[in-house]
Amino acid sequence: MTKKKLTVYELLKLKGKKQIHEVYVNSVEEAAAAEEAGMDMIVTAYGMPWHGIHGTLDDVKRIRDAAPNTHLMSAAPERSFASSTEAIQAAYKLMTIGCDSFYTNNSAQLIKDLRQENVPVISHVGLVPGNNTWIGGYRAIGKTAEEAIGVVRHAMELDDAGAIGLEVEVVPPQVAEIVTKKVKLLTISMGSGSTCDGQYLFSQDVLGYTNGHMPRHARVYRNFKQEYERLHNERVNAFKEYIKDVEEKKFDDPKITVGIDEKEYDNFLNLVEKI
Repeated sequence: MTKKKLTVYELLKLKGKKQIHEVYVNSVEEAAAAEEAGMDMIVTAYGMPWHGIHGTLDDVKRIRDAAPNTHLMSAAPERSFASSTEAIQAAYKLMTIGCDSFYTNNSAQLIKDLRQENVPVISHVGLVPGNNTWIGGYRAIGKTAEEAIGVVRHAMELDDAGAIGLEVEVVPPQVAEIVTKKVKLLTISMGSGSTCDGQYLFSQDVLGYTNGHMPRHARVYRNFKQEYERLHNERVNAFKEYIKDVEEKKFDDPKITVGIDEKEYDNFLNLVEKI
């Protein structure tokens, strides 16, 4: 049976009824696997190498095509728009290739303008990586009463602006629970426990091929790094064998070449002599 893609309406109806699962995917293979596994939402983006996000808009389209029956959230490159009009244009560009919702951590006013144009927006509270300089780097947010109330107020402001969801990143679960109760939108946890409406992880963490620092909130389910190293070695060995066969002239194998009838070949030689 074909999986049914969740609409914004259906996702919002799940609040308080079901834990939503969401994963960032880096390739068409991961997107297809996530859909086959029954993932509620997949996420991808493009053009942000400073966040380890490579690829182009065409790559987003290929991922959309690979998982046509799963809700896809995407984002334009960070700070690639400086006004509501530019943000709407960026969101529409993604929606015209089939994306279902748009991520931005911009102001409540900009989100309000996007909502007015019927763009489903998912935003961000707590540790917002793109704004880390304002909070003193990558750290947990909400461990003091003052910070915790700030997270709640920020979430409520974005809720009032019309966002449909929030990534709640590295906030104490007790605080995330209050946030979840105070807003109508969906709260998606990244290191904020299971008191939110759902969970969000990156495929490179889930599949165990993260390079460099592993986020504290990440959870590894498979060791693809080891498998990728094995595949790399196998590729190298296969190419070496191919090079060896080329240099030793092993490509006259009748299994991979075509033949010519002996009589036709003799006629051919006679014709060649006349040239």
